[in-house]
Amino acid sequence: MKNRWIALYVENQVGVLAKVSGLFSGKSYNLQSLTVGTTEDETVSRMTICVMSDDITFEQIKKQLNRMVEVIKVIDLTNVPIHMKEILFAKVKDVNSVQIDEVFRIAQVFSVDVADIGEDSVMLECKLTERRNNELIELLNAKFHNIEIVRGGAVAIEAISTSCR
Repeated sequence: MKNRWIALYVENQVGVLAKVSGLFSGKSYNLQSLTVGTTEDETVSRMTICVMSDDITFEQIKKQLNRMVEVIKVIDLTNVPIHMKEILFAKVKDVNSVQIDEVFRIAQVFSVDVADIGEDSVMLECKLTERRNNELIELLNAKFHNIEIVRGGAVAIEAISTSCR
């Protein structure tokens, strides 16, 4: 079992997301991440999906997706060089001025933006890889007591060169 990544090009119509996610829930496949957005063509959306599965199950998933009328193209990104980022907001609450300075230092080290600040809280906006976001969360949890995390799913695109992942 490992994380597998799929990009789907689908018709940009009402109900397509429900059909795709319904396929996963109906077969008891657990989605790790699903993001969707329109492409340069307003009639087409691209979904980036992560599912944890074995080889046989993953092949079944791809075949079932290919059979859906609304699916234009299925791309297996699992072993392809890609650029991938995940958005994350981290709200560090109930901090004093010394701790706020520490949050700013952490933001600088991780190259993330300070999206908002109040008297006793700071919000970070992160566009990092899943691994780096996990490392940031771990550090924030180790240093501060009141953290709120909101994560979006990852988006990915095939690399132009072969040197990334």
